Amino acid sequence: MPERQVAEIKTFAEDPKNKKKEEDDKDKLSSSKPDGDKKDEEEELSEEDAQLKAELEMLVERLKEQNTDLYRPALETLRTLIRTSTSSMTSVPKPLKFLHPHYPELQSLFETWPTSEDKSLFADILSALAMTYSDTQPRGTLRYRLISASLMPSSSTIPEPGSWGHEYVRHLAAELGEEYTIRQEGEESPSLEKPKEEPVTVPGSIEDLHSLGLECAKFFLGHNAEPDAVDLLVELEIVDRIADLVDVNTFGRVCTYMDRCVNLLPPPDDVAFLRTIHNVYLQFSKLPEALGIAMRLNDPDLIREDFNVSGNPIMRRQLAFLLARAQIPVEWLHPPPSEDADGEADFPDDLMDSLSNTNLSKFFREFGKELGVAEPKSLEDVYKSHLENTRGGLSANVDSARGNLAGTFVNAFVNAGFGNDKLMVEAEEGNSWVYKNKDHGMMSAVASLGLSLLWDTDVGLSHVDRYTYSSEEHIKAGALLATGLLNAGVRTEADAALALLSEYVRNPSLSLKTASIVGLGLAYAGSHREDLFTLLLPLVADENTSMEVASLSALALGFVFVGSGNGDIISTILQTLMERDERALSEKWGRFLALGLALLFVGLQDASDATIETLKTIEHPISKQAQILVEICSFVATGNVLRVQRLLHLCGEHLEAVKEKEEAQKEKQKEKADKKDDGKDENKPDDTFQSFAVLGIAMIAMGEEIGAEMSMRQFNHLMHYGDPIIRKSIPLALGLISASNPQLPVLDTLSKYSHDSDLQVALNAIFAMGLVGAGTNNARLAQMLRQLAVYYYKEPDCLFVVRVAQGLVHMGKGTIGINPFFSDRNILSRPAIAGLLATIMAFTDAKAFVLDKYHWMLYFLVTAMYPRFLITLNEDLESLPVTVRVGQAVDVVGQAGKPRTISGFQTHQTPVRLGTTERAELATEEYIPYAHVLEGFVILRKNPGWEDTMQL
Repeated sequence: MPERQVAEIKTFAEDPKNKKKEEDDKDKLSSSKPDGDKKDEEEELSEEDAQLKAELEMLVERLKEQNTDLYRPALETLRTLIRTSTSSMTSVPKPLKFLHPHYPELQSLFETWPTSEDKSLFADILSALAMTYSDTQPRGTLRYRLISASLMPSSSTIPEPGSWGHEYVRHLAAELGEEYTIRQEGEESPSLEKPKEEPVTVPGSIEDLHSLGLECAKFFLGHNAEPDAVDLLVELEIVDRIADLVDVNTFGRVCTYMDRCVNLLPPPDDVAFLRTIHNVYLQFSKLPEALGIAMRLNDPDLIREDFNVSGNPIMRRQLAFLLARAQIPVEWLHPPPSEDADGEADFPDDLMDSLSNTNLSKFFREFGKELGVAEPKSLEDVYKSHLENTRGGLSANVDSARGNLAGTFVNAFVNAGFGNDKLMVEAEEGNSWVYKNKDHGMMSAVASLGLSLLWDTDVGLSHVDRYTYSSEEHIKAGALLATGLLNAGVRTEADAALALLSEYVRNPSLSLKTASIVGLGLAYAGSHREDLFTLLLPLVADENTSMEVASLSALALGFVFVGSGNGDIISTILQTLMERDERALSEKWGRFLALGLALLFVGLQDASDATIETLKTIEHPISKQAQILVEICSFVATGNVLRVQRLLHLCGEHLEAVKEKEEAQKEKQKEKADKKDDGKDENKPDDTFQSFAVLGIAMIAMGEEIGAEMSMRQFNHLMHYGDPIIRKSIPLALGLISASNPQLPVLDTLSKYSHDSDLQVALNAIFAMGLVGAGTNNARLAQMLRQLAVYYYKEPDCLFVVRVAQGLVHMGKGTIGINPFFSDRNILSRPAIAGLLATIMAFTDAKAFVLDKYHWMLYFLVTAMYPRFLITLNEDLESLPVTVRVGQAVDVVGQAGKPRTISGFQTHQTPVRLGTTERAELATEEYIPYAHVLEGFVILRKNPGWEDTMQL
């Protein structure tokens, strides 16, 4: 026992002693530290530094003396010492370090001096010294700089900010932005910083701040700091004036940096940025780049000016190829109506051919031959059923009519544009694939001719013509749709589609009427043709037409006038939504009526506000659906964060309501049955609008990579916690956000969803896999789809969609993509986004549309289908093979020097296929391209200096 007590006493006694010792040691250290530091500091100063310090202190003393003659030389010497001092990147220049303690003293001395040129020089020096006091006296550098400018006599000028060095200019730029913000906000900001603000009153007007900002920006541009120059002018809200500062060496880097900023800016600023970039490009005669920006702005006047400004006929052809890719209406390029007659005569035939995509089919087939894919593919080539691990006799259960229908679509998508498939175009007489389908299946089978003969208006019409005389209504309707499909994206003088289809628009037969309406919409997507306006608009307005015809007419008008904001069509569709009775609006077709309205606003941003307010007055669930569709189309690909937040809020609304209901059900179990009924009534209107909100997140975020990545994360959360309607829409949103861009994370996510217990989710996930891999021949994806074909062999609906997805993955035998962005993923094709959205809309209720008798809606994709090629042409528009490097595109904005814009490249001979995220560059300097991006059709001219360099 005593031993234990001793042990306890020892442990308690030692701790306080140790503590006391530690405290004593600390006291000793702290008392000895200041002296030690002083000694170290003195020892650290080298002889040279000590001499500099003494000289600076002597100059400061001289400024305090009464003799004014000594001031000027002292100030000049001070300025020279500060400017010529060198230091490392991490340390403060020696003169600033030594003068730091004297700064308050010099400030008070400055106030006592009378106004003179010497005082202006003194203020300039204090401006440089103020950098060391920026934490306690904010904006001192700027204050003294402006005082110095105001004290300077009018005869002389103040030295440029750059004379004090780069760090000074950066400091000044930061303070300029801060001061400008405080002045703009008025009295709100100073109230937060009153103790700091009182001693600092910065002189000068806003105009003075602007002129100083321009001086700083000029310095930045001259020293490879283009991003800093742009950022400063953005803060001062004068970014449009950068056009006066750039030169031939800096404009390219400035424009690429500003271009990357556009997606991160709120609405009015992003358009202002694009207009500034456009002005800079025009200033340096970079017409393809300027036209690309004008197309992004969707401004007909700018597009016309840019196209007509060039006197070089070859450059105009190159611009025509760019316009044809975006399907810009040719009418936009003619001068205003008063001079219309003269304007149309200006365009020669070869230019009209380029603008109308007339030769697209010819070049595409040559491209297919070069790649060795001209031969038609059979269904078995795509399905590769010998690789499927099926047990004998399993395929016998499959519905053969449904199987043949799937074969129709697979054949159409895989052989699209080549015009030589075995099932339809080259089928023997009487052995056509058409008759292996039933009823409405025949319509899709005949319409598949249009896809197979895509863009080939001459040969295509003769093939389709024989089916227009058929007595079978569905076959005739298919022929009308095929006529529309093969004219998609191509303009001809004959206007065959309009001539052939317009007479059926008033036909009493429903299938002929709808086929002709949809055919017209697809054939003239993005053309803004007035004659279609007068033909289709009465069908929307007429109350006696069925909801199906009215909705498809509105959708066709949406395709034709996509992004036009046409007031007459908007008011007619709004009138229809208000006047139709509740039962009609509740039909499944209502969503296409709303979509037709929304497509008119593609890319118009705030211009849709008035329409959204009008829609709020309609007392029907379709009102909310239409509001969301109009909003998401207006802000498509802008990356607008606030709009995405609103859509996420709409997706989350329902979840809270469900939780409340569950709690209420636990409390009152007697009324459980009634509550369920109420819940159902409430859910019906909610469901569809939430589905569109999910698609909207993808629509808005698809413009830039960071936004797209963030939206993927949101979809993941929604998939875990969302209601069935939200879960059903997420695969479609994933398909939309990375169309023809099969990234592994997206593929893995969709593969997981394709085995979901909810068949609707699985079905949409399978279709989304087709969209993501469209036209890529992605082997991993093809393998996944083969496994799904085995997995769903007993589910005809799912198997049908698996087959369609297989067709999409091998679209055009791997040469045609459906990504709506082109020109280095900068420009959005409006008809393409319309086609994608319409197809996805049909899948928001797949059972009612695609899996019912409206499977022809899959052909809406045709407006988004375009070859993913690079074809180089000589100045006579003949194919010119050259070597190019093709690799993954790398973002080099803001990087120093001239870094490589592609990585992991391979060298090929043109024509060559480009993936969605790939970029090409010429391997040698033998030719100079007219286009700024090597994509699609590029005209080359011989480099006059090339042969000389070879001889040297």
